[in-house]
Amino acid sequence: MKNKMAAKLALAGIGVLTAATVVVIGLSPWDKATSVPSPAVATPAPTPPPREAVAFHMQDWDRGWVKYADGMVQTKDGGATWTEVPPSEAALVEAGGAGVAPAAGAQGAEVAPAAIPALLSLETGAEPASLTLPQPTTALLRGTELPVKQAQFLTPQIGWAMPPSVKPEDRPLLVTVDGGASWSDAMTEDVKAAILGAKTHLLQLQTEAGVYASEADAKAVMSAGWKLIPDKAAPGDAVLVRHKEPGTVTWQGKTYTLQPYGAGYFTYLPIGMSAKPGTYPIGDQTLTVVAKKFETQYLQVTQEMESMKQDTARINADQKLIDAARSKSEPTFLFEGPFVKPIEGILTTPYGYTRYVNGKFDSSHMALDLAAKQGTPIKATNDGIVVLADLLYLTGNSIYIDHGMGLFSQYAHLSELRVKAGDHVKQGDIIGLVGTTGFSTGPHLHFTFWAHNVQVNPDLFFNTTPFRWMKVGK
Repeated sequence: MKNKMAAKLALAGIGVLTAATVVVIGLSPWDKATSVPSPAVATPAPTPPPREAVAFHMQDWDRGWVKYADGMVQTKDGGATWTEVPPSEAALVEAGGAGVAPAAGAQGAEVAPAAIPALLSLETGAEPASLTLPQPTTALLRGTELPVKQAQFLTPQIGWAMPPSVKPEDRPLLVTVDGGASWSDAMTEDVKAAILGAKTHLLQLQTEAGVYASEADAKAVMSAGWKLIPDKAAPGDAVLVRHKEPGTVTWQGKTYTLQPYGAGYFTYLPIGMSAKPGTYPIGDQTLTVVAKKFETQYLQVTQEMESMKQDTARINADQKLIDAARSKSEPTFLFEGPFVKPIEGILTTPYGYTRYVNGKFDSSHMALDLAAKQGTPIKATNDGIVVLADLLYLTGNSIYIDHGMGLFSQYAHLSELRVKAGDHVKQGDIIGLVGTTGFSTGPHLHFTFWAHNVQVNPDLFFNTTPFRWMKVGK
């Protein structure tokens, strides 16, 4: 009994001690220092709602604007970057009167949008009004089909589209360079290259269209796969060949490379004096060569002059200089305007005459002889680069000018040279003076053209250009 009572008292003491311990812990002076504060709860920022699109317009390849219900943005680099338009300037931007200069990163020179249909029609042969531009209602962007509220195309391949709304972090317009088959929301390098290529092609069309006599001529030439200008010629003539693609043309046993100019590829075909009448296929075209009769000329010269042609060593040495000068030609047309006569002299020997000297056959005279007073100024027939200006044995003081694409003009027997090799000359520049140097019976200018080292009739060129050797619809 006594032991049971002691045990109860011991248990009671433990309970009191435990309670006291709990009280002591609850009142510990370290309680405040060791407690962990509750984390602060951040208030989420409201997500800006998508901007409601109202309209957009690309004024050209680089400048454009997008109008929203709550403002306007504009671009000056084709959509690579966009900036907010102050409300006070919105009406001016919409009217096209602000920011007229493209940004520094704009894609180079360009054709005005209004001129694009007419230029593209030159290639198709159709009327400009018939040009059909895509009008998509949806745009596929990275596998997702998006609705399109408005679209605008400058060519059948290149255009922009505007979704009904756009998130603040998105670009306002989509762009396509393949007619809407695929779209991009960024100005990638591929997109830039495609736009630059389209601009370049339009400029090429514009450049080439300007060299023909009329829009009808331009369309007749530029819409054809192959074109011969003209398609009928005689021995001594030349034909200008145009093709839509690069390549070569084989004619009379020689191969000529088509060189790029404008939107096409060109070369001259010289119709040599040995060309026989008939029809010849050139690409998918037919060249007709017709017969031509040339007159005969008889000259009497001194024995001393006649003996000049016996010095073959000097003649061959000069020919090497001439061949070297005519071996390279600029791979483009160096002229824009028509060719002019170098002098207004008296025609003493036309092109193509069969010449006899002292009763013996000499050669065919593949040039014009124009008699004039000693010292008469001689003009460059057209723009070009002087490739030879030197005193030669038979032709005396002589000049050769490269007009590009394998075409050279030749001036011989001058009394004085006013240019040197390497000089760039313009149509009408004075390049020398009439004389009678070399194998010559009196003051005159011996003048001709060489197309791929074949002499061709100068009368074809005067007051015109090879681009105008055709009639409308031919």
